[in-house]
Amino acid sequence: MNIRKLLPGEQPPMELLLQADPSEKLVKAYLAAGQCYIAEHNNAIAGAYVLLPAHSGAVELMNIAIDERLQGQGLGKQLIHHAISEAKAGGYTSFEVGTGNSSVGQLVFYQKCGFRITGVDRDFFVRNYSEPLYENGLQVMDMIRLSQSL
Repeated sequence: MNIRKLLPGEQPPMELLLQADPSEKLVKAYLAAGQCYIAEHNNAIAGAYVLLPAHSGAVELMNIAIDERLQGQGLGKQLIHHAISEAKAGGYTSFEVGTGNSSVGQLVFYQKCGFRITGVDRDFFVRNYSEPLYENGLQVMDMIRLSQSL
């Protein structure tokens, strides 16, 4: 798998990014301020992630998505490791991510990748999404914040 920065003038893989975050408005906002990386496998886009500088010394993983047909093959871990390497190369000292309170699989995934839960942003999804979101039979309301030191 080849992972690279989105080229100037190249369109981001919105359909893929919207699988991880259904708000086109929010995705466009952090794409404009952050850096998108594309994972290519067999001459096709297999995944993507977006990094956004956060507060002093920190970078946040705003979105990470793998083509549904390729999930469960370790590509997500490869993207996380690549993102961590990019963050270190950029001089960041902290790497952050947030996910929904009902995102059980993502919470396990991030912790397996070395992240620790650092907080909860109560009602984040209620405040920032016009339609209620549901996952695993629960309304997504709170953002669980995780981070790791680099």
